[in-house]
Order: sequence, then structure tokens, then C-alpha cells
Amino acid sequence: MKNIILIISILFVSAFAKAQELQSYIQEAESNNPEIQKFELQYKRASEKVNEVNTIPNTEFGVGYFVSEPETRTGAQRFKVSAKQMLPWFGTITSRENYVSSLADAKYEDIVIAKRKLIASVSQSYYNLYANKAKQEVLTENIKLLETYETLALTSVEVGKASAVDVLRLQMRQNEMQQLKDVLQQQFLAEQTNFNNLLNRDNDVTVNVVDSLLIPSEDFDITSENLALHPELLKYDKLYQSIEQSELLNQKESSPMIGFGLDYINVAERPNMDFSNNGKDIVMPMVSVSIPIFNKKYKSQTKQNELQQQEITAQKQERLNSLETLLDKAINERISARISYATQTKNLKQAKDAEDILIKSYETGTIDFNDVLDIQELQLKFQMNQIESVKTYYVQSTIINYLIQ
Repeated sequence: MKNIILIISILFVSAFAKAQELQSYIQEAESNNPEIQKFELQYKRASEKVNEVNTIPNTEFGVGYFVSEPETRTGAQRFKVSAKQMLPWFGTITSRENYVSSLADAKYEDIVIAKRKLIASVSQSYYNLYANKAKQEVLTENIKLLETYETLALTSVEVGKASAVDVLRLQMRQNEMQQLKDVLQQQFLAEQTNFNNLLNRDNDVTVNVVDSLLIPSEDFDITSENLALHPELLKYDKLYQSIEQSELLNQKESSPMIGFGLDYINVAERPNMDFSNNGKDIVMPMVSVSIPIFNKKYKSQTKQNELQQQEITAQKQERLNSLETLLDKAINERISARISYATQTKNLKQAKDAEDILIKSYETGTIDFNDVLDIQELQLKFQMNQIESVKTYYVQSTIINYLIQ
């Protein structure tokens, strides 16, 4: 019982360490990835626009000089100074702020989407590296196994129980496997570069991957209802709300604007005359109203907003259908990976039994090295397929997590 508990504890710690290793890579990617930094800067810029729209129209100042000074009863007018300030209708500035804030909220969803996609990309690249490394290890083991068979074949040739052709065929098979291993090594380097680029670090940094991965006995629960809360769909909701705010702003901007102003006219004193208000300056407060009588522009904007909302609704439904298809495909492929893994495990056991029979046949001097190559080729195929099944299971789990977590 103590041994069983110890084994379970070791497996738990190992699984936890593997999860922590991948999680640390994901955290590093989120901190360094330039695409996420780009979206964060775009969000900050969109948020800063709130301060931009929280303003009123420019104050107008005017200065005029009378070239030909008009005479009035109190004297000649020499120059004129005026100031005017237009004010938008009540609530217009607040509507602008709400509209810009809604656009910033929609832009924030780009950050969430980018992070989810980055997690999926880093995880998938990590599992590709694991599969590549595992396949290289399988090839190394099979090359060593063929070397053992080659030694047996050489011994058999010496006693006349095998031909030199058998030895050559075993050597050629080793060469093929070495070639496959060399190709995998190059592919590993290419995938490692991709992985390091996702983390925005030097391409030649060594990536440590787990030694082994097993398909868990049970799959985690999948709540398809969570798909409706996916940030790609929430972004359409935020865009729809921004159009609502745009229409509210449009209604406010179609309202009149009120202006307040002041005119000051400098008047010169009339010479050689003495009367009240001689040379008295003119001060004239003013109130003005700007009314959009020709409001075809605002009616057109309302129609555009309605059409854009319909477009966003259609786009959201289209994307929802695509995500549902992607989720269903990922679930089915993960189930297929589990089935394939179980089949390859069974085949490997049977291939191992066949190999044991061949070894026993060698002891009686009746070994057939053609059968040895056939069994070895089958074993390699089953091992490779098993690794591919494990990789597929985890890659599809990554896609499922992207969609519903």
C-alpha cells in the first residue's frame, strides 16, 4: 500500500510539474508577445480618446478696424472686438464620451482574444515539440534494437544460418531510421524557433519539454453554453452597443447649438463738443442658436447605424456557427485520438509478443530476419501512431480550451 501511495504521489507531482512548465512558458509569452502589446497600446489609445471628445467648440475671437470710421451721435467707431462661444445641446458631450468608451470596450476584447490565441499557439507548438522529441527517442530505441538484431544476424552468418543479405537489409533499415531521426531533428529546430518567437526571445534558446505524456483516463467536462461567452462573440456585442451609443450621439448632434457672445466697439469722442455719453464705447451681449434645418445628414446616419447593427448581428451568427463547428470537430477528433491510442497500445502489445516469439525462435536456430524487419517496422509504426494520438489529444484539448474556457 505504501508503494502504491508513493507511485501515485510521484505521478501527481510529475503531472503538476509538467503543467507548471507549460504554464510558465505561457506566462512568459503573455508578458513579452508583441501582438498583445500592440492591442494593449491600441486599447490605451482608444481610452485616451475620451479626453479628446470631452471638449466644447473653440471660442471664436474677432478684431476689426474701421478703415472708414462710421460717425454716430456719440462719436466715430474706430475698432471692434468680439468673442463667441457655441455650446452643444445638453448631454451631447456625455454621449460622445459614452460612444468612445464603447469603442474602447470593443477594442479591449481584442486583447482577450489575442491572449487566448497565444495560449493555444504556445500550447500547440509545445505539444509538437514533445511529439517530435518522443519520435526521436523511439527511433533511437529502434536503431539500438536493429543493432542487436544485426549482431544476431552476424552470428547466424558465421554458423551458416543466415546470409550476408540479411545483415545488409538490417543495416539499410538502420540507415533509413537514422535519416528519419535527422529530419526530425531539423524539424524540431524549426518548431523551436516558432516557439521562441511566440515568446519573443532568441531563436536558439533551448526549449525543455516533458519526457512523456499520457492520455488521462477521463476527459474534462465540456460546457458548450460557455461558447456564447467567447470573447470573439462578446466583441460583436460590444460593437453592437457602440452603434447604439453612436445613434444616441447622432440624435444629440442633430439638436440645436446655443451660442453666447460679446461685441465691444471702441468709440472716439467728438471734438469740441460737450454732451452726455460723448465717446461712450458700445458693449453688446449676444445669444445665437444654430439649428440643423437641413438634417438629411443625421437621418442618413440613423439609417446607416440600423444597417450596421444588422450587419453585426449577421456576423456574430456566422462566427457562432463557425465556433460551434470548430468545437464539435475538436471534440470528435479528441475522441478519435483516444480510440487510436487504445488501438495502438493493443497493437504494440501484440507486436511485442510476436517479437518475443522470434527471439525464442532464434534460440532454436529458426529465426527469419525478414519477419524481424516486418515486426520491427510494425512496432515503429504503432509507436509513431501512438505518439501522434497523444499529440492530437492534447492539441484538440487546447482548441477546446480556447473555445469554452
